[in-house]
Amino acid sequence: MSQPTMLERSSWGSQTEERKSVVFPHDSVSVHGISYTVREHVGPWWDIPSYHKKYTRQILKDVTFHIESGQIMAILGNSGSGKTTLLDAISGRLIHKGNFLGDVYVNGHELKKEQFKNCFSYVQQNDTLLNYLTIEESLTYTALLALQKHSTNFIKKKVDAVMTELSLSHIATNVIGSHSFRGISGGERRRVSIAAQLLQDPKVMLLDEPTTGLDCMTANQIVLLLSELAHKDRIVIITIHQPRSELFRLFDKIAIMSFGELVFCGNPPEMITFFSDCNYACPEQSNPFDFYVDLTSVDTQSKERELETYRRVNIIASAYKNSEIFHKTVETIERTKHMKDLPTIPFKNKDSPSAVSKLWILLRRTTRNLYRDKIGITMRLSQNLLFGLFIAFFLLRLKNDFLKGALQDRVGLLYQCMSGLPYIGMLNAVALFPPIRAISDQESKEGLYQKWQILLAYILHFLPFSIISVVIFSTFIYWTVGMNPDISRFGCFFAAMLVPHIIGELLTLVFLGMVQNPTVVNSAVMLLNIAGVLVGSGLVRRTEDMPIPFKVLSYLTFQKYGSEVLVINEFYGLNFTCGGSNVSTGIDASCVFPQGIQFIETNFPGAMSRFTTDFLMLYAFIPTLVILGIVSFKIRDVIVKQ
Repeated sequence: MSQPTMLERSSWGSQTEERKSVVFPHDSVSVHGISYTVREHVGPWWDIPSYHKKYTRQILKDVTFHIESGQIMAILGNSGSGKTTLLDAISGRLIHKGNFLGDVYVNGHELKKEQFKNCFSYVQQNDTLLNYLTIEESLTYTALLALQKHSTNFIKKKVDAVMTELSLSHIATNVIGSHSFRGISGGERRRVSIAAQLLQDPKVMLLDEPTTGLDCMTANQIVLLLSELAHKDRIVIITIHQPRSELFRLFDKIAIMSFGELVFCGNPPEMITFFSDCNYACPEQSNPFDFYVDLTSVDTQSKERELETYRRVNIIASAYKNSEIFHKTVETIERTKHMKDLPTIPFKNKDSPSAVSKLWILLRRTTRNLYRDKIGITMRLSQNLLFGLFIAFFLLRLKNDFLKGALQDRVGLLYQCMSGLPYIGMLNAVALFPPIRAISDQESKEGLYQKWQILLAYILHFLPFSIISVVIFSTFIYWTVGMNPDISRFGCFFAAMLVPHIIGELLTLVFLGMVQNPTVVNSAVMLLNIAGVLVGSGLVRRTEDMPIPFKVLSYLTFQKYGSEVLVINEFYGLNFTCGGSNVSTGIDASCVFPQGIQFIETNFPGAMSRFTTDFLMLYAFIPTLVILGIVSFKIRDVIVKQ
């Protein structure tokens, strides 16, 4: 791109004045003296001496700018320059993470902590959308969460209007899609994310790298769209990496950051003039964005280049702080702060429903999204059956002959049932919940709901699937291998099998609230399940023979209570044969346990008197884990909002 002529500069100036004459800038955002520092560990956690040492890192340094309605501002800078952190600071997401100094004003009024989320809309770099919903459904559920007190007709008109404004109406019924199945394009996904924010009529929109991952043409279309949104009496602030030169004329203000410091902020003509006055005129046929960002970056390839470029950046930053552009910005901020006739802070249009209504909306959305995953539904319902097929294949049919493994086969069957079903529940949660958790992280920051509410919605969603899946497994395995042929005992078997499956999923959800990486959660739940079976079940080693610490720990495992229920349910009243002859009288010494009751009393002393208690204790784990999950996600809710 050739260097702009004086005629073009004059044209840009007149265009800006024309915009202001058409749309009077009622609203403004002023950022004054924002600085942000954090304390970080010197070394990794396994290097204890260096881990306990901390150093102070400054991420933002005295950032000041002013922008008014009808304008779009681009924040440029290399990776690590502080662009995203600046957006987080403007939106109030950094207050409790480090040492935050400075003020954010809207219409001259200083924002309070609780006002940030109601004042700014924030579109993050990564689109967090539910894959199996259509565009219209996705926006409708978002509108219901934010505006449900309005009529259904109002919400439909609102969704239709937003889709029209962002050119999404013609693909309203298209599914969002994911990497595993085709849906809408990357640019269309970004438009949906922007549309979700527009539902609440925000006056100030913040977008972090809205063109990332998009081709040049789509990126240009997104920026043009944002420019049009800004000129409809909105304030739009975006971070952008390597924009094309054609976008130069679209921005009303351009800010350049380097190492957390604002080295320039002004309109395009001012930028050309400023850098030219600093003896850094943009060469012919060069992209001004690339040229000025490279000019204000530090080259770390060598010590000499680093010192040279760092000195140059400091000179440019100092020149900007001493420039008329910067002084006018400060004067405008001070003048705005003292104007008493400015309109009040323009909050987003928000009329959210009650907590129960939000839970119902989230349950409907979760169910509709996951119900369309046919492969996921099939696997969820068939996993336990496939597990039962493997068990049945190896056992074939239980026998009553003690010498032919009648006791060992039953113990092995119960061991597999108690250890396998929690693992299957864990697999379901790890596969299905992380995408839901990701979108809840974003929506909870916006105040649409609290994260524990989406946890409860997911739990209510998976319970029917768990019941159906365990019914299929229990029916197949119980009657195929020939367990105690009593319908009431089958009912007890099913009831005892349902809990481990649900606990496996609930325990995983508790960990997913605290740990971001699903692989780590997978390993942790698997190890806990194995430990619980070894310590608590009594099927591997008698609890009475264990050291006292393990005896105590066994009472904290659901496997202890579940195993006792299953053992009593199967072995009580059972008589074994020995070599074909009945030894219920206990005469044949080769049969160690001629009766099932003897096995129970020897390996699980006192279990007969605890049968009802064991059942109650087993089911007590479900509400306990639900409460732990709510606590876990409440903690996550606080952390994510920060």
